[in-house]
Amino acid sequence: MPIVAIVGRPNVGKSSLFNRMLGRREAIVDDTPGVTRDRLYGEVQWKERSFYAVDTGGILGEQTSFSAGIEAHVRRALAECDLVVAVIDGTSGVTAADEDVALLLRRSKCPVIVAVNKIDDPRHELRVADAYALGFDDVIGVSALHKRNVDDLLDLIAAKLPEAEELYDEDEIRLSIVGRPNVGKSSLLNKLAKEERSLVSPIAGTTRDPVDTSVVMEGRRFRLIDTAGLRKKSRMDSDLEYYSFVRTLAAVDRSDVALLLMEAQEPCTDSDKKIAAHVVEKGRGLILAANKWDLLLKKDKLGDKMLEKIRDEMPFLSWAPVLFTSTLSGRGTQKVASSVIGVFENRRRRIPTNVLNRLMRDVLAFDRLPSNKRGKALKIYYCLQSNIEPPTFVFFVNDPDIVDSAFENHIHKELRALGEFSGSPIRTYWRGKPAGEPS
Repeated sequence: MPIVAIVGRPNVGKSSLFNRMLGRREAIVDDTPGVTRDRLYGEVQWKERSFYAVDTGGILGEQTSFSAGIEAHVRRALAECDLVVAVIDGTSGVTAADEDVALLLRRSKCPVIVAVNKIDDPRHELRVADAYALGFDDVIGVSALHKRNVDDLLDLIAAKLPEAEELYDEDEIRLSIVGRPNVGKSSLLNKLAKEERSLVSPIAGTTRDPVDTSVVMEGRRFRLIDTAGLRKKSRMDSDLEYYSFVRTLAAVDRSDVALLLMEAQEPCTDSDKKIAAHVVEKGRGLILAANKWDLLLKKDKLGDKMLEKIRDEMPFLSWAPVLFTSTLSGRGTQKVASSVIGVFENRRRRIPTNVLNRLMRDVLAFDRLPSNKRGKALKIYYCLQSNIEPPTFVFFVNDPDIVDSAFENHIHKELRALGEFSGSPIRTYWRGKPAGEPS
């Protein structure tokens, strides 16, 4: 998805506008300049368009004239984003800091929209005209506090965003290689591509932008996407690293399967779990790999113990295949292609409705269905598979509110027993019985 950066000097309402665009409160809002320390990102769904919004509040400082800090930030936004929303304060008008930022923006080819914030009343619209002095055609007065003209701003953003990416061959498998910094992602890409396609360095964070590489493995076409290492936002000490983080999320979004590379000496970290959760949330296929296997001390049943550790610490990924790899020696890397192909096919798998209902009826006949506090028991009338990528199932029941998470997890296990869905998330939805159908 495209990335939209919200920039501007402190205390002009960037975080308030960010929250309005997302439709929920993500950023802390305060009158004190510089409240926003960490960069925040969120996915915005507007009509038929989707994009990542990035709140960059509090990073410009209180400069009143051109400075290296402003220049570095704006240049990074221009390099990594598809569109910039430059926010200024309509109550104070155009300042010297606003003009400095605008100078850099005008020299770039990045589309820019100037949002004149704090225009809370139509009587203040005359203040918007002052912003045209910054040299941009697209200027709009908004009030993030009162949501005034925010919908119009979103319409303008959607119109300015680049068109959707080129269509891929449906038989081409898009594989994103993700993980923490310095776990061997670029080395694995080079191993699979059989040449130096990505820069390899012992310095964590060498890879900044996703790198696409087209290769043929096991008779299938692959598009390999190397990505910047993900780490906690508190450790992101540069704009460059933060934007690379958001770009990595976008790379996962455009992949079919994600290969999560973990450090064999320190697997299942919080960062690993967050990366995996994002992959699952987006419905992408997932393979786990414990890399740098050659660095572990040799012990009896080492592989069994590592597999047990991964399953115990990441139980929500019990369906994800696990590989043990070493990009240095090549161990396990020869299994990557076949494993990815299997997950790719499983993510497209369908179960015929008649088979699904027959098997589910036989299975559920021996299960105790949940009930609500009034003793009303759940009844499942029928189910169907409504979609693939990932496999999605809809159950028609007497009361969807009776379904609890424990029962839904049980249904997921039963569905996986009906078909080979290894490596693919499963979606289940519960719907009331269609009107007019008998109970």
